[in-house]
Amino acid sequence: MIVGSPQSSLAEDSDGYVIPVLAPSTLPAAVNEALNLRTTLPLISPELALKVYAEGARQQAVDLGTYSDETVIEADLPDAAKHGRFELRRTYAAPRTLAYKAVHFVGDGFVKNNVITRLLQSEVEHVQKGDAALTAINDRNYKFSFKKADLIGNDIVYVYEVKPAQRRVGLFKGTVVLDARTGHLRRVEGQLVKSPSWWVKKIEFAQDYRDVGAFSLPTRLHSVSNTRIVGRAIVDIVHSDYEAHSVAELRQRQQNDAETATYVAAPLDEF
Repeated sequence: MIVGSPQSSLAEDSDGYVIPVLAPSTLPAAVNEALNLRTTLPLISPELALKVYAEGARQQAVDLGTYSDETVIEADLPDAAKHGRFELRRTYAAPRTLAYKAVHFVGDGFVKNNVITRLLQSEVEHVQKGDAALTAINDRNYKFSFKKADLIGNDIVYVYEVKPAQRRVGLFKGTVVLDARTGHLRRVEGQLVKSPSWWVKKIEFAQDYRDVGAFSLPTRLHSVSNTRIVGRAIVDIVHSDYEAHSVAELRQRQQNDAETATYVAAPLDEF
């Protein structure tokens, strides 16, 4: 459920579809300026954007078959003057397979073994256990409250304050940012409400997303953790060169491969 949304009205786009749009008086000056530059830009209402996002997230959980990307992780321990940079190849296959292949590491071995490797192991275990539903950003796990319209670059976005339904590992208190035209996820930031381990006392983070085909996938994560042993741990993760495929695409590919194999394997006397 969303609360605190501004007034909206109805308008028709260039194709004649009726679209709820925000009243200009409810938008910040910078957003109104962007709208003046894009007079044909239809803004759906914050309520509709949230519904579109929720449906899209549910559909992605069903449709996403595989993805792969180039991942670069940089970790700093400022109090210990230690740094590490790890380049990896990440691959995911639905529903519970996540793997990292090391490409190149440079830096301090302590950072590699006690910061980056711990983080990777945690992500792999999360996927293997099938815990995605427990940490999904949806109305089962969070209460959403519309906060404001804003800009990310030249894109108009809606910012929602989110509060977790319960205190559980993987949930956070903070904000969710959606594209005001598509309802697609653009940014998540806040503070985890429960530490994932005794080693970490507090984690604050900000994560950006972009569209990869029909899917919204993370592109950049910045997090700051307070640890019990080495003080602050600052981690930056960048994902690039995505390749994503739906379950339907994979099934079609398997069917095509099977048909090709059958054709090649047929005895010559049948032709």
